Amino acid sequence: MSKLDVEALKRASNGLRGSIPEELATPADHFSDEAIQLLKFHGVYQQDDRDARKSARETGAGRDFSCMIRTKCPGGFLPADFYLGIDKLADLYGNGSIRVTTRGALQLHGVHKSNLHEVIHQINEHLGSTLAACGDVNRNVMATPFPLRRPDYDAAHAAAFAIADALTPRTKAYVELWSDGELAHTTQSEPVDEPIYGAAYLPRKFKIAVTVPGDNSVDLYTNDAGIVPLVADDGTIEGYNLTVGGGLGMTHGKHATFPRLADEFAFVTPEQLIAAVQAIVIVQRDYGDRTNRKHARLKYTIEDRGIAWFREAVEKQAGFTLGKWRPLPAWSVPEYQGWAAQGDGKWFYALDILSGRVVDHGTVHLKTALRDIVAQTGRNLVATPNQSLLIVDVDAAQRETIDAILKANGVLNNADDFERRALACPALPTCGLALAESERFLPAMLESIRQAWQAAGLREGVPTIRMTGCPNSCARPSTGEIGIVGMSLNTYIISVGGNPGSTRLNTTYREKVKGEEIAGVLSELFRAYAIDRQPGEAFGDFCLRAQPALV
Repeated sequence: MSKLDVEALKRASNGLRGSIPEELATPADHFSDEAIQLLKFHGVYQQDDRDARKSARETGAGRDFSCMIRTKCPGGFLPADFYLGIDKLADLYGNGSIRVTTRGALQLHGVHKSNLHEVIHQINEHLGSTLAACGDVNRNVMATPFPLRRPDYDAAHAAAFAIADALTPRTKAYVELWSDGELAHTTQSEPVDEPIYGAAYLPRKFKIAVTVPGDNSVDLYTNDAGIVPLVADDGTIEGYNLTVGGGLGMTHGKHATFPRLADEFAFVTPEQLIAAVQAIVIVQRDYGDRTNRKHARLKYTIEDRGIAWFREAVEKQAGFTLGKWRPLPAWSVPEYQGWAAQGDGKWFYALDILSGRVVDHGTVHLKTALRDIVAQTGRNLVATPNQSLLIVDVDAAQRETIDAILKANGVLNNADDFERRALACPALPTCGLALAESERFLPAMLESIRQAWQAAGLREGVPTIRMTGCPNSCARPSTGEIGIVGMSLNTYIISVGGNPGSTRLNTTYREKVKGEEIAGVLSELFRAYAIDRQPGEAFGDFCLRAQPALV
């Protein structure tokens, strides 16, 4: 389907219904191209097992189609009942695993078309939603995941929920298709009123993150819009700093596409926040590029027209003057492992999960452990932007129970810094955009990198490593101290020079590197870092300073 066709399809979709009702009622094992585009708005991507394609061609069998379903969880918040519902659905209709995303949501993989309605229906029955988890709308609103009971963290979490609600599509198609059984297979038509999105929704996806000063666990500057509440000493909210224009996706060989960090844009009062965010989205709706989807993100609108123009357009739409950005302290990425106090007499438990894959494997029964913990304690979970989970609001008396369940299921939670500071997208075999391996290759790659690091005599200061199977950058490789991006099968680009606070883009170091060569290429940098680093200098900072001499 051409890029222009997607715009026409959205306008003619009758509020995101399109042919989905009829196609759900057919016995076919996959959806049409038109339905696939609209299903994204409902939180669904159609995929197939790419490992099985060759044998399917040889035998004449069709592709093994299934759906990936993504939930919308503002701030990564996962109520206990909702999580238990997802856990059950993963076993009944998915591939038995749950995946924590880099935007603090959950994904189910391997759901067949015949079961799609039941799965999304059950997600809604368990107080969850998949609406606008994908598609040309505001996606899941991220927030700092840490349940620290302080006015600034409370303000950030409240803002995330308020923004998510304000930017949720108003079409009734979602309820009709997935919740009201008697309407699921109809094409009921009614006027569509989308005050924020309009009939064609946005030119492309839109991403928002909320955090507190100093805490860059959300990679603030990689989002289309960022919100930072500023809280006075007495606990009152003075207002919010806003960033605009971040985004990392690009296309290999297309110089018109590029990663971009957001601009520090404005300050608004508490009463102005929602209107300002809505105005930012509406300006992008009206001026974003609808002729080229690869050039349709807000970062390109601002890059092409300028931040001064964008500020004027937002002020005109909002109906008030934006304040000046207020200075903030330096950014860092907080790290927790195991138990930590929330500040209200309760505790949270930070559980590291490599690549976010929640599954029982071998002697480590992670999925069972989490299910038992939630069922026995009633505690809620929070999904983090680094693909891990927090067990929150734990009473002191429940800590022993949680520790015992983890131990009984072989969950040691002893990931080292390499694992804790690594991100990877799913890539092969399910993602249709993947050019190379990512999640499946990450464990072996990390082990070889770990050995190279130690061989250089290094122990502390392990760098952040972000890996993706393609340049769409779901695991944010461009802000890692080391970014590894797939170019083709088992071939990668290595970039270096991001910083630990995730506020700087890295730059290309080597291209066309085979997977088995990655550690060897990095070992050259590790040895140079071990010899020439300055006191306290992070690996990414060293690479930025020394890279011209190392290339």
